[in-house]
Amino acid sequence: MAKRKIPFLRNEYYHIYNRGNSKQKIFLDKEDYNHFVKLLFVCNSKINFKFRDNIVDIKIDAFEFERGDRLVSIGAWVLMPNHFHIYLTINPHMSDMWRKDGRNNISEFIRKLLTSYAKYFNGKYKRTGGLFEGSFKAIHIKNDNQAKYLFSYIHLNPVKLIQKNWKEEGINNIENTLEFLSKYKWSSYLDYKKADRKENQILNIEDFLSYYQNIKYFDKEILEWLKYKEK
Repeated sequence: MAKRKIPFLRNEYYHIYNRGNSKQKIFLDKEDYNHFVKLLFVCNSKINFKFRDNIVDIKIDAFEFERGDRLVSIGAWVLMPNHFHIYLTINPHMSDMWRKDGRNNISEFIRKLLTSYAKYFNGKYKRTGGLFEGSFKAIHIKNDNQAKYLFSYIHLNPVKLIQKNWKEEGINNIENTLEFLSKYKWSSYLDYKKADRKENQILNIEDFLSYYQNIKYFDKEILEWLKYKEK
């Protein structure tokens, strides 16, 4: 395995993302989105598993899977038609899982996630070959300003689906945009809005910026960005 330019260290935070090979869509229907969301939960575990054996065949909900120790803590995530973003850190409540093949907690989690999803996707659509565009990308988040921007960037990513150039042109209708975000299931936006859903279990908010646990602060940041317009 080639050594990454950005090492994954304890108590550091990272923006992880990747997209479909040749920018192809990686989610074609609601079932695809739902499957990836479930994998965000079950792959975050030291336990080796097979989705069909450990979830489908024994007829349990994915969010009931006894996953044991988490590999990482997830602070925010979003799924888009041809890519995804995840904000995470090594689980601070367990020791690093350094392996002889060079993987640590973050690399192992992403490997399990992308391998499992590609297997599902290729099987469902009867395709072969790589689904994702090479190795996943990582950015080291070094300060609070970067972190605050990333939280808003991730949760506002879906706005591009209804207004592609909103940053340059400004939001046409903020009320309609907020309504759209309130119905977009494929991100952690609803979890920060305190929605009652199983997907809450994906997040480990306690290991990230404390002020985002205040819904008023979260709403204020989102609204400020929606009023933003590039000069």
